[in-house]
Amino acid sequence: MAKMKAVQVPKPGGDFEVVERAIPSPGPGEVRIKVQACGICMGDDIVKEGHWPGLQYPRVPGHEVAGVIDEVGDSVSRWKKGDRVGVGWHGGHDSTCPACREGDFLNCENEKISGLSFDGGYQEYMVVPVEALARIPDSLDPADAAPLLCAGLTTYNALRHSGAQPGDLVAVQGVGGLGHLGIQFANKFGYRVVAVGRGSANASLAKKLGANEYIDSKASNAAQELQKLGGAKVILSTAPSCKAMSEIFGGLGRRGKLLVIGADVSAPLEIPSVGLIMGSKSVQGWASGTPSDSEDTLRFAALTGVRPMIEKFPLQKAGEAYARLASGQAQFRVVLTM
Repeated sequence: MAKMKAVQVPKPGGDFEVVERAIPSPGPGEVRIKVQACGICMGDDIVKEGHWPGLQYPRVPGHEVAGVIDEVGDSVSRWKKGDRVGVGWHGGHDSTCPACREGDFLNCENEKISGLSFDGGYQEYMVVPVEALARIPDSLDPADAAPLLCAGLTTYNALRHSGAQPGDLVAVQGVGGLGHLGIQFANKFGYRVVAVGRGSANASLAKKLGANEYIDSKASNAAQELQKLGGAKVILSTAPSCKAMSEIFGGLGRRGKLLVIGADVSAPLEIPSVGLIMGSKSVQGWASGTPSDSEDTLRFAALTGVRPMIEKFPLQKAGEAYARLASGQAQFRVVLTM
């Protein structure tokens, strides 16, 4: 039986293990992907530390997968061997729950999640349901496409549904794994982009990525600085700090929206009720998106030149790659290549 290399987490809190496994075969309604690249996301911490109820081990993480279909299962008609495909967080839905009946597949009550519900992309071959597949444009390199299927999708999808129009003042809080993509997308959407970071180190980079202004929240009050610019229509909060999100809320203009995509499980948001009422402001969370949204993201990135800044590691060094991302020192996404 043919074998492949895979990197698995043996138990909650366990170290990454490089193992040999049998190459899996797709079942009905599934395809097998020859993985070319898989981005590492801090969402993989859910698998690493066991933060998901009922998660079965050993489990192969990875939900930023780019590759080529290697084999199709029975009842698969719209996909064929050789198709370039990607797989993001959304790994499938039941099509029958109330959310799915309204077309809201991302909020399916029985949503499958790549790398949690089934083995993800930290392996040479991966089997996935067809409803998890997104087509990758020929012009995108697999290592560039992989992070766009999570970090890119989340920032692109949140911004395009934010209600902001070309010319509006949009602030991106955080110049990191999410933020550096959010700045690029915001620029391509035609917004007046303000990047907000702690310290001056990323000021020049933020401008190169497309920011019109940079606010150092360590040296000044970011909310006050945004008000001096007229108040933000949208603040895209990518930094996983509820304290930072709460502090910058005051930078919203009338009918402004704080759009939260950076998850902080350690503390609650503290938003004054009067601040919400005066000016009719709002706070909204945004999850990633469906495979259709992924395709929109990939096509837009291919067309406009939006690309992630990445560091590459071979599959066998997945543990080192994960530690690099977790250290906060990576610029800005880490990608495993096969």
